[in-house]
Amino acid sequence: MVIFVPKETHPGEKRVPLIPDTVGKLIKKGAEVTVETGLGASCGYTDDAYTKVGATVTSDRHAAFAATDMVLRLRKPPQEEVGLLKNGCIHISFLDPFNERDLVERLVQQGVSAISMEMIPRTTKAQKMDALSSQANLAGYVAVVIAAERLNKVFPMMMTPAGTLSPSRVFIIGAGVAGLQAIATAKRLGARVEAFDTRPVVEEQVKSLGAKFVKVDLGETGQTKDGYAKELTPEQQQKQREAMAKVCAQSDVVITTAQLFGKRAPIIVTEDMVNGMHPGSVIVDLAVETGGNVEGAELDKEVEVNGVKIIGLGNLPSRVAVHASQMYSSNLGSFVEEFWDKEKKVFQIKVDDEILKGCLVTHAGEIVNETLKSPKSG
Repeated sequence: MVIFVPKETHPGEKRVPLIPDTVGKLIKKGAEVTVETGLGASCGYTDDAYTKVGATVTSDRHAAFAATDMVLRLRKPPQEEVGLLKNGCIHISFLDPFNERDLVERLVQQGVSAISMEMIPRTTKAQKMDALSSQANLAGYVAVVIAAERLNKVFPMMMTPAGTLSPSRVFIIGAGVAGLQAIATAKRLGARVEAFDTRPVVEEQVKSLGAKFVKVDLGETGQTKDGYAKELTPEQQQKQREAMAKVCAQSDVVITTAQLFGKRAPIIVTEDMVNGMHPGSVIVDLAVETGGNVEGAELDKEVEVNGVKIIGLGNLPSRVAVHASQMYSSNLGSFVEEFWDKEKKVFQIKVDDEILKGCLVTHAGEIVNETLKSPKSG
């Protein structure tokens, strides 16, 4: 089975879908792996590093697409490249299928079996393949580092000859994978950390990291079977904002991480809440790529509102590209290995497998994912 790994072309993307170590493991299982020239350059991996583990390096991207049985990449494909794939080809990457309906339809027309990495179920068995969580983990870390650099104060309490410096106050909204890493990172830097989540079940995790859990009585809330927060009613959202406005007003840094699977991110920090914060404060919106949690946040921009810096930088994992690539490559490699037939030396699509049921989007000329079959999806 021939696998092709193309170089990422999205502007500013420094991550690499497969590092040489993972390529070597796939080749040992019997795969023929072709990588595009310069695939790993952004992370310091030379073409020689790939050839040493047995890969073929090519500069003819179009020919490689046309000849391959499987494409492994990070970003969703441009539609023109889908047209280069042969019928029956397997394509694995992040796809954003809820918002890319035209792309999904194009994959169907081309007869491509498309697997969406962000739709891998959050189960114990699939944990090593969960690329969404691995990248969110790093995004949470980077968000705190950026906030610490932008803030005009130090994070830790300091005892100095000139007096005692109070620790900065950091408020994390959303205690999922990104939020928990943000809490841990802010605590390591010495900040006083508070956190809020609509799911009461995460209170223990927040406290175990040394942060204070902000309680708001919202009535019935909870999480989906995959661990995502459920969407709040308008009344619950208003009650949440009122409670959080008080915490934001006394915080030096606010980091928002709230996202809804397959939907636009909810507005959590309103313009009034921003205006209630003191000048010099910093807000980092980790949901800016899916619409944003903060009113006034702009994708890939840093704006200032009444002295408050609102940071809406996208693709934060790419800022720690070496480790982000290692993690994504491991996730991708584990996924391929899970469905690899050792005797036939091919990737087998088992449509009844619980993991594939969650992330297989198109197959055999149709949309097969139950979540996406409804025309109301996205």
